[in-house]
Amino acid sequence: MTATDFLAANLEEGAVIVRIAAAEGSTPREAGATMVVTRGGSAGTIGGGQLELHCIDFARGLLAEGASASPQLLDIPLGPQMGQCCGGRVRVALALADAVALAALRAQEAGARAARPGVMVFGAGHTGLALARSLALLPMAVTLVDDRAGLFGDVPAGIACLRLDDPEAALAAAPAGTGFVVMTHSHALDYRLTEAALVRGDAAYVGMIGSATKRARFAASFRRRHPQSPALAALTCPIGGSDVHDKRPEVIAALTAADLVRSLLGSGAALAGRHAATAPGKRARHVAAA
Repeated sequence: MTATDFLAANLEEGAVIVRIAAAEGSTPREAGATMVVTRGGSAGTIGGGQLELHCIDFARGLLAEGASASPQLLDIPLGPQMGQCCGGRVRVALALADAVALAALRAQEAGARAARPGVMVFGAGHTGLALARSLALLPMAVTLVDDRAGLFGDVPAGIACLRLDDPEAALAAAPAGTGFVVMTHSHALDYRLTEAALVRGDAAYVGMIGSATKRARFAASFRRRHPQSPALAALTCPIGGSDVHDKRPEVIAALTAADLVRSLLGSGAALAGRHAATAPGKRARHVAAA
């Protein structure tokens, strides 16, 4: 349950919105991190540990005061006195929630969803489904694409599904800054999609499942077709790295998800398209026919 849903369900009972207003130095969460606290529960997190426990206790003190409780701004150094050795400092805003605050929290969550970087996974086989399950937990807008029917029955909620006779159409329509992961049932289709993703020149990540041999064959073909292009340097293949030899789909998926986090959410991630509107009709969970 999201913090917004939790607040909506508990608004009449009474709740406090707890938000990191500012963060300096090393802190468990960034400014804007939000949680909702009631007398008997909470949703969301501002970083856990003693900081969060302290703020939960303070929030419940406000609830005990009732409607007369004033908003508070706590200035908290994260040192030995707090029982956390982060070394940074946070200012935490706490206020009783009302309908206006609920609407603002809804808008905040909607904005965060709209700003999620896009990922397109081509191939809904064993590894593609495992990657979709891993990415469903992360702040990314994920689309799973395949040219075969009947493969999307076990896809997590929140993952968009596209069945297209030609998956390259989805790649061409994706916004700048998208991450592309290619793992279809066909080497020829893998090569075609990966080439198209590299030639775009604006992808945040381009990865293709395979081996060193598959990479070498693709590279030779790419250089023949694009002798002057430096785009090949942006290719990650094999995906999942070469230092872990376990090839189970779930392992490859976990390692690839980590690569995508670094590429799309890391400090050096490409900014192009990060906050652009997503391609129409491709972010709600659905199955589209070609």
